Amino acid sequence: MAAIRSKDTKPEMIVRRGLWSRGFRYRLNHKRLPGHPDLVLRKYRTCIFVNGCFWHGHNVALPQIDNGEWIIDNSECCKIPRTNREFWVAKIRRNKERDKEEQRKLASMGWHCITVWECELKPQKREETLDSIAFTLNHIWLQDHGAKTVAYPKLEEEDTQMPMAAEEL
Repeated sequence: MAAIRSKDTKPEMIVRRGLWSRGFRYRLNHKRLPGHPDLVLRKYRTCIFVNGCFWHGHNVALPQIDNGEWIIDNSECCKIPRTNREFWVAKIRRNKERDKEEQRKLASMGWHCITVWECELKPQKREETLDSIAFTLNHIWLQDHGAKTVAYPKLEEEDTQMPMAAEEL
């Protein structure tokens, strides 16, 4: 477990390079925010968490014990180890609960949260995921700052009546 890094992971570096090349600027691991988000974009009031599928239980319905048997619903990107299963189930459950609580705190402080999963950054999906993040950030900015609309002059009712293509007589 000591070899598992929490900063500068490969998925995080992919997101950082992708956002930087698209013109987004950010800060790393902001200590004053709950959960120490991986990327903080203050201009957009947005925190980005880059989560590993195993450690944060991506798409896993955590197992329950039924008649002494484990009912397990593993996902394609996250498999719970067969050894010491109780420990891993409890750990992943705590991680998921902590993630939800941190995002609730950030939302109550007025921050938007984006979670990027490790499996979404595989080469086949990478550009689509990064484009999606960029689109979301631009959408957030427009919502928060109010999109400017073009003001057209008000037309009088007689100006708005146009001849029909086939008028009835």
